[in-house]
Amino acid sequence: MIEPHSRYHAVPTTTYTLPDGRTVAHLRRRFLPRPEELTTVGEHVVAAGDRLDRIAARTYGDAEQSWRIADANRATRPDDLTAVPGRRLRITLPAEVSGPGVGGGTVR
Repeated sequence: MIEPHSRYHAVPTTTYTLPDGRTVAHLRRRFLPRPEELTTVGEHVVAAGDRLDRIAARTYGDAEQSWRIADANRATRPDDLTAVPGRRLRITLPAEVSGPGVGGGTVR
C-alpha cells in the first residue's frame, strides 16, 4: 500500500470502527525522528532559487525524498529551508540506518 521510500512506509496501520459498524483502516501517527540522532553524511549550502525537491534529487537521487531533508533540519515548514541563501542544510542517513558508528562522506 505504501511505497518503500515513502516517509510513511514504516508506519503501522490500525483500524477504527465507525458507529454504524463499518471498519476503516488508517495509518497510525508518524513521529518525527530526532535530528540529533540522525547520522550526518554531508551538508548543502542553499543557493538562490534552490528547491528542496531538487536538492533531494541531487543528494539522494530521488526528488520525493525531500522529506528526509526536512526531518534532518527539524522543519515544520519545508519551504523555509530554502528561503534564505547561505543556509546550511544537514543531509543525513535515514532514521532506520542511523546510529552510533554510522556515517562518513560528504554530500554537496
